[in-house]
Amino acid sequence: MKIRRYNVILWAVLFGYQAPLSAQSVKPAQNLKNKPNFVVILADDLGYSDIGSFGSEIETPNLDRLASQGLKMTQFYNASRCCPTRASLLTGRYPHNAGVGSMVQDLGTPAYQGYLNKSSITIAEGLKTQGYFTMMSGKWHVGSQPDQWPVARGFDRYFGLIGGTSNYFYPHQAKLPAANFFVLNNKKLEDYTTEDKPKDYYLTNEFGDYALKFLDEAKTQNKPFYLHLTFNAPHFPIQALPEDIAKYRGKYKKGWDVIRAERYKKQVETGIVDAKWPISERDSLVPAWIQMRENDQDAWDVRMAVYAAMIDRLDQNVGRVLNKLKELGLDDNTVIIFLSDNGASHENNRLNQADNINAKEIKALPANNPQSYTSIEYNWANVSNTPFRSFKHWENEGGISTPFIAYYPKLIKAGSINHQPAHIVDIQATIFDLAGVKYPSSYQGKAISTADGLSLKDVFAGKTWKGHDHLYWEHQGNKAMRQGKWKIVSSYPENVWRLFNMEEDRTELKDLSKVYPEKLQELILAHVNWSKKVGVEDWASLQKK
Repeated sequence: MKIRRYNVILWAVLFGYQAPLSAQSVKPAQNLKNKPNFVVILADDLGYSDIGSFGSEIETPNLDRLASQGLKMTQFYNASRCCPTRASLLTGRYPHNAGVGSMVQDLGTPAYQGYLNKSSITIAEGLKTQGYFTMMSGKWHVGSQPDQWPVARGFDRYFGLIGGTSNYFYPHQAKLPAANFFVLNNKKLEDYTTEDKPKDYYLTNEFGDYALKFLDEAKTQNKPFYLHLTFNAPHFPIQALPEDIAKYRGKYKKGWDVIRAERYKKQVETGIVDAKWPISERDSLVPAWIQMRENDQDAWDVRMAVYAAMIDRLDQNVGRVLNKLKELGLDDNTVIIFLSDNGASHENNRLNQADNINAKEIKALPANNPQSYTSIEYNWANVSNTPFRSFKHWENEGGISTPFIAYYPKLIKAGSINHQPAHIVDIQATIFDLAGVKYPSSYQGKAISTADGLSLKDVFAGKTWKGHDHLYWEHQGNKAMRQGKWKIVSSYPENVWRLFNMEEDRTELKDLSKVYPEKLQELILAHVNWSKKVGVEDWASLQKK
């Protein structure tokens, strides 16, 4: 089965598509042509320093062009893991408030039900009230049942991966975990992972293909549009096209210590990182590069070359979207936002997800073999998160910091940079503000709770922005809070709070908890009160249920 581009009527016939109730019951707003379009691009497991404009040696000319012609925010935060971040991005609420306090498993409480709740409204649902045409291509991972899929949450069009991870080539590893299936609109593609694919097939390109198809259709709708483009690159398994890998093979033989230093130097020179923040020490689990044997160095060079190639290909598809917007004459009136769902991943390859391949055999395969199923692990993830410590899943800066780019020539001055703390919850509020969406008290008969985000419109315009008094994090027992220059962090299962001054020490090298014990207790109490408010549960107790 080869999927082609369909017109609206044929899609409805073939796939049983029904417009969301909001689209049927809400009268489109007038003067739609004056409203901006929106494209939100989300990378998966991309580290803070993994694109050129934030310090990387990886070639990302399209993202770098958006950064040079738009705004970079250097202290923008996510929720440290894929599901919580996606829930917050879509709803403008902290993950627990949206029902996704952990991952997609139902842990028995409203804050941990594992899918978006109905007391939250998604960006797509809100934009529908203003007559927008809404589209999504890519990874979903915030609800696996049909009534939780994108079309049920406000998207007119959807193609993508409902679960969390996928092979990038088919049919090399035909079987996937049960939750990781593909959907077109509201139809599950039962045989999708086993059908024949072209020789040059690559999943990142297919997500780009559907984004372009949807944009072509959006042009015919005579409505403003929203495109939610969520690549699963560079999430493991690290797999890339040979021509992309070739560009980077051998470039990483200088080792992670040198690459980290080079990225840090570039970050300081370009104003991304304050020179008074020393680079964090190499992670304790990562050996010095010079201690590695030559054949091991070569194997690690291959891994990082593949990872870099994945980011390169992601950027190429961003370029395709930018070219399509220009071709359609929509580029000047489109707000484009780019970010990552968490810091780079330290995780080892999950051999149990590579069905039909012997675990010993797959572990022995080099990363540039299409049948490999591996990752960059602590070693290169420590580079990706330069200059910070820690990784995806934890609440240190390395886990929650994302490169953030916003482009909108009608409002944003080219080459802008902002150093204020902001959060993933702010994206919905910003889009609603720019689109003229009034946040509702109810939607489709359900009461809607207050959002947690603040509009970034003033930041985009270069004006004074008050920002958040407090920002909070909790994920599987890992906790953090930021109040102005102060941040407290606690990691599970150690459960020891530490205090840092973000103005002087954003790389979190100097624990000030014993120097300012009263400030520490003040912030801990605030986090405790927030935790009760949003429904945070003790992680050790949740695991026992």
